[in-house]
Amino acid sequence: MDINTSYRTITREQFLFHEMRIVARLIKEGKSDEQIIQEVTDNNLFQYPTERMIKNITQVCLNRFNKANSHEWIDIVANDSADAAKQACLFLMMNYYRLVWEFMITVIGEKYRTKDTSFTKMDLNSFFTRLQEQNDVVASWSDATIGKCKQVLKKTLVENGYLDNSRSEVLNPVLLDFRVKEAIEDSNNKEALIAFGCM
Repeated sequence: MDINTSYRTITREQFLFHEMRIVARLIKEGKSDEQIIQEVTDNNLFQYPTERMIKNITQVCLNRFNKANSHEWIDIVANDSADAAKQACLFLMMNYYRLVWEFMITVIGEKYRTKDTSFTKMDLNSFFTRLQEQNDVVASWSDATIGKCKQVLKKTLVENGYLDNSRSEVLNPVLLDFRVKEAIEDSNNKEALIAFGCM
C-alpha cells in the first residue's frame, strides 16, 4: 500500500463479497470492463434497485481487481471456497482503501500481535480520532460519514469471521488460507499478513 494514497470514504462501498465473486467470474470469461458493467446492469446480477447503483458498484469491484493487477486474486475470488474468497476480497479491499489497510494493520493486526482478543467501540473511536488528528481529509469528514465508515469496518470483520456478530467484543483467531497467504506474499505486501493473524 502506497502511503501517499489519499483516504477515501467507504460509506457506500462495502465489503461486497457476492458482487466481487460475480465480477471475478465474468473477468475469467475474458470480458472487458465495459462488457462486464453492461452484463451486470442488463441482467441486474446484483439485484439492486437502480441502474446507477449497479454500475457504480460494478466499477468499484473492477477497480479493486485492477488495482491488485493479478490473475491469482481473480481466480481465488471466482473459484475457491467462500472462506478463501472472502479473505481475498478483504485483502483487495485493504489494497484499494488506505483507510481499511491502516485499520486492519494498526488496529486488528496489532491486536493479534499483542494477543489482545478484545475489540470494542473504543478501538474504532480511537482509530478515527488518531486519523483525524493526522490527516486533513479525514478531519473534514462529517460525524455521519465517520459513523458509517465505522459500521462498514465492523460489518467487514463480522463477514470475515473476526467477530461472531456486530455486538461481539472478542476477536476470533483467523486461519489464513494457504493460497491467499501466497498471493499476499507474491504481491509484495507481506506486512498485510499481520491483519490475518500471521506474524
